Amino acid sequence: MAKRPQPRHITLGGREAVALTVEEYEQLIASRRQIGGQSARVRVLAQRARRTEQLLEELELLVGSPAGCGEQPGSGPEEAPAPCPADGSRTSDAPVGCLRCAIANLLRRHRDLAS
Repeated sequence: MAKRPQPRHITLGGREAVALTVEEYEQLIASRRQIGGQSARVRVLAQRARRTEQLLEELELLVGSPAGCGEQPGSGPEEAPAPCPADGSRTSDAPVGCLRCAIANLLRRHRDLAS
């Protein structure tokens, strides 16, 4: 690791200050620009993460298992899939009867991983 340069302290007009060479000053300004750019990217990513979380919460509410889930209108009892378990006990390997239940299960599984 490179040795950190020690600042040169001076007194200017009765106030203590640090003297920099032109090269050190330019390097300092370049570092500040890089940090500012990284900070802006982090803010954008954080905002995007919050919007995505809100979208997922709204999607989860929209596709949450409704009463009678698994019953398909217009299909006979011999063609209807078994109702989905309301307690979320379905495993990821189990077949899913409807797209709504599959999406709700996927959202629950990923929310559990994030917790």
